[in-house]
Amino acid sequence: MRISRTRTAVGVAVSALTLSTLPAWAAHAGPAAPERGTARHAPHHPGPAYDGVRHIPLQGAVNVRDLGGYRTYDGEQVRYGQVFRADALTKLTDADVATLAGLRLKKVVDFRVPAEVQYDGPDRLPAGLAPTARPVSDNGLFTTLMTVIGSRDPVKQEEMLGNGRADAFMRDVYRTFVTDGPNRAQFAATLRDIAHGGKASPLLYHCTAGKDRTGWSSYLLLRAVGVPEHTVVRDFLASNTYRAAYDAKVREGLKQGGLMQNPDLLIPLQEVRTGYLEAALTEVQKEYGSLNGYLRKGLGLDTRTMLALRQRMVG
Repeated sequence: MRISRTRTAVGVAVSALTLSTLPAWAAHAGPAAPERGTARHAPHHPGPAYDGVRHIPLQGAVNVRDLGGYRTYDGEQVRYGQVFRADALTKLTDADVATLAGLRLKKVVDFRVPAEVQYDGPDRLPAGLAPTARPVSDNGLFTTLMTVIGSRDPVKQEEMLGNGRADAFMRDVYRTFVTDGPNRAQFAATLRDIAHGGKASPLLYHCTAGKDRTGWSSYLLLRAVGVPEHTVVRDFLASNTYRAAYDAKVREGLKQGGLMQNPDLLIPLQEVRTGYLEAALTEVQKEYGSLNGYLRKGLGLDTRTMLALRQRMVG
């Protein structure tokens, strides 16, 4: 009985880190409210933006955004209301679901692996909308967190995550976005959905924290349609802004719950960093010569699809 309770506690704690769920002892805190200056989003009349990012504040998710509004190299603008990025949608309130319904989504793509869905449950979506499962490997992140947190051993936790190991692990995760064939297939299928629109538009894709698999997808999409690199990196790093308060509560909950003496070891796993993106792009350069080569050869996106993507997203 005690073993069962321990495994349950560890599962909930890991969900807190990877699936946007607070541990039971901190559940009352809920997701962080949007910071002052964050955009209040209306799909057909976007309001002012926080650092150029269109954030959609929800009670049960903290990292939901419209990819519209960014300027391309030639001065055109990415359309609002076409593509949305998000963290897990499992804890949405009734009001949140109503907000999603207002986005008139036609398709939701879930990048989570089965173990994540098993622990946190399926998406909570408006009536008539079911998620499309396109699992992208987390390179063992979920299992690693189960092992690290479940040990309750500060020495083991330091050995597994300290001295730059957590940072290095995340770089490996990003490399698999490029090197792993099944991962590439999932990203490609999603970009094709966006390009061809129809019953897949508007589209929302998400993973767990909405920062890594979702962040890489957003990077690819925005770069493919001509948004400058520095702007796309800013969108990538904005996850740190929207997740900061929430992730800090998670770490405090793990400490109070006696699972970790030094939960700051987890910060590299909770954050996005330019080094992670650079690890993926180094693999892109090595394997395909350029980002365009990765899109065309690695993801199999032909000229027709690339043009359709631009036409769908920009104007």
